[in-house]
Amino acid sequence: MTALKELFDLSGKTALITGGSRGLGLQIAEALGEFGARVAIAARKADELEAAVKHLAGLGISAKSYVADMGKAEGPKALADAVLADGGVDILVNNAGATWGAKAEDITPEAWARVMNVNLNHLFFLTQEIGRRAMIPAGGGKILNIASVAGLQGHHHSMTGTIAYNASKGAVVNLTRALAAEWGQHGITVNALAPGFFPSKMTKGTLEVYGEQVKARSPLMKIGDDDDLKGAALLFCSAASGHITGQILAVDGGSTII
Repeated sequence: MTALKELFDLSGKTALITGGSRGLGLQIAEALGEFGARVAIAARKADELEAAVKHLAGLGISAKSYVADMGKAEGPKALADAVLADGGVDILVNNAGATWGAKAEDITPEAWARVMNVNLNHLFFLTQEIGRRAMIPAGGGKILNIASVAGLQGHHHSMTGTIAYNASKGAVVNLTRALAAEWGQHGITVNALAPGFFPSKMTKGTLEVYGEQVKARSPLMKIGDDDDLKGAALLFCSAASGHITGQILAVDGGSTII
């Protein structure tokens, strides 16, 4: 029987986290690094990555950064090439995301394409690269997709429309299930977290206007904080979830149950 602490131990593992320089990605990097993982964080801005690496080093976490733009067609392969040149990837956290606020009748094809490329298309192509070049040959791996409660439901008509974001995250939910079914034979688990509202650069404007409304609709009467995603992420990225795959866990203060 394996000791419980060992099930969560990530020593010797390398975790690649997209959108890892701030917000939820950095929170996940903190959690995985604290439990022993070597952390590779990717984002568009070099200065934010540099600050994140320094922050993680201050916590005793070994981290390396990679400048990558997941909105560009060449982004997924270029990132995979760079990271895999430095070694294998045992854990992939697909956290990079984009949104666009507009009514459904007003959103443009360009805005729709941008959101879909970052949140869905290029998420898959990075996963494909890491899967076939690292995890399948290694006989296992952990993939964690960051979906959203927006992918499980619509949004209230009184709030700014996010139809492309909702659609893309809904697709990530079923991509997670489909990939889990296909890659389980390779010892790869594929799961997703569906966060509710957390403070971030992406949600700042929305929370400034609708923050109290969001809290009022949550059974826990709050939004997520700097620690609320850590436990769930650690579970899905460690051996503790060895018999869990294709699952979507809402981390939302209970907002999706009412």
